[in-house]
Amino acid sequence: MSNDVTSIAAAPSRDALAHFERLFRFETDCWDVHEALSCADPGFVLLDVRGPGHFRKGHISGATGLPHRKITATGMAAWSPETLFVVYCAGPHCNGAARAAVRLSALGRPVKIMIGGITGWLDEGFPLIADESGA
Repeated sequence: MSNDVTSIAAAPSRDALAHFERLFRFETDCWDVHEALSCADPGFVLLDVRGPGHFRKGHISGATGLPHRKITATGMAAWSPETLFVVYCAGPHCNGAARAAVRLSALGRPVKIMIGGITGWLDEGFPLIADESGA
């Protein structure tokens, strides 16, 4: 019996393997970011690319607030060209992280998206911190 799941055959295993391995070059998840942030040097800069108001209300400890619209060559000059950036926004319903990844990639910067964003972070039970002083 055919349905919307089975009417198109799954990719051959070798193609599926290549596809899924390739995803890790573009994205990471909340759990892996959380684990990496527990190290003295996680190997990346975590960017919260939401607006300053959302950043102040609650963000991931160690994140730098930089709205995706403000990602420019001048603004990124503070980091070496090979710095890996991991970007996040509100969550699956938000495309801010993708917009930031486009901007960073266009500037020749290595970037990955933290899938799930703040929503995923909270779903994992990880805390946010508030910064009422500003971002």
